[in-house]
Amino acid sequence: MCGIVGAVSERDVQGILLEGLRRLEYRGYDSAGMAVINGESSLRRAREVGKVAALAEAISANPLSGHLGIAHTRWATHGEPSQLNAHPHMSGERLAIVHNGIIENYQELRDELKAEGYVFTSQTDTEVVAHLIGKNYQQEGNLYNAVKTSITRLRGAFALAVVHADEPDHLVVCREGSPLVVGVGIGENFIASDQLALLPVTDRFMFLEEGDIADIRKDQIKIHDRDGQAVERTITRFEHGSDSADKGEYRHFMLKEIYEQPRVIKATMEGRITDTRVLEQALGTEAANLLDNVRHVQIIACGTSFHAGMVARYWIEDLAGVPCSVEVASEFRYRKHVIQPDTLFLCISQSGETADTLAALRQAKKRASVPRWQFVTSRAARWCGNQTW
Repeated sequence: MCGIVGAVSERDVQGILLEGLRRLEYRGYDSAGMAVINGESSLRRAREVGKVAALAEAISANPLSGHLGIAHTRWATHGEPSQLNAHPHMSGERLAIVHNGIIENYQELRDELKAEGYVFTSQTDTEVVAHLIGKNYQQEGNLYNAVKTSITRLRGAFALAVVHADEPDHLVVCREGSPLVVGVGIGENFIASDQLALLPVTDRFMFLEEGDIADIRKDQIKIHDRDGQAVERTITRFEHGSDSADKGEYRHFMLKEIYEQPRVIKATMEGRITDTRVLEQALGTEAANLLDNVRHVQIIACGTSFHAGMVARYWIEDLAGVPCSVEVASEFRYRKHVIQPDTLFLCISQSGETADTLAALRQAKKRASVPRWQFVTSRAARWCGNQTW
């Protein structure tokens, strides 16, 4: 999932944003970027494909100093990994936006905005939101109102952070289906998609709720719910990981993990589902088309991940009506197998780095280059070669 960091402060925020992105690298991403409004109320942006280190090197050569900024690590959902598709996206030279989630009706909005003369430089759904907010800003003359008006047109899951050079003292954020947290400081405030990104600068957080929209200034935080009512969200203190190192009220860690599952599943699905459906684009830029061609699912896993795969088999066959096979990775990699055309490989790791599962994945990628009748279709092969589960 993409990562968001933002800050408004009396000090230079460039270093804060960069460190926040480094702490979000665990999420997986293909590009990174940052936009900062400097003391002359000028908006400057840097974007790089690849690791945060590449962005840091670019910023070292051309610093982005300022007291207000937003930054982002992107996992491609619309358009290939490229500098043009990387966040932040802009509308004109004064407005910048970062976005997590997926806008389902982006094509409809894109066509509408293009008919009105807006020019698009990326393939993303995010640039559509940038231009929509930019359009409403011209009419409203107020960033908060422009964001509030714009999000009524959006369908899908999203977390947004928006800045405008004409209003260099605050940023506007909102969330619908994707997580967003406000970090509370002294003479400065922050936002992020994960509180871990902000631990170097604060340990006090407000968790925005579904439909919230917030105006974040260095000395003030105003939050309204989806009905437009002013609300206050509880400030909680982060205990720097003690909750994960402590059994708490439970007799042992396994029991604790069992009871944590509802919360963990909810956090995992945020930004990837709406009220009615799964957002296929969260799985990759070609996922929606590729899933339509899947005729068989092959799950490869070890240990408890294998057990999870056995449960998934029942769900896949019951809900999707697609045949599914599950095999222990160590068995799969050491035997001859016949794979049906249009097979989707789903490799489930255990503790992140199960050697047999990774070996089976590499073997599957290698076999994906052979003709259709020996392994999988070219479309499924491309996906198998590009996606790691």
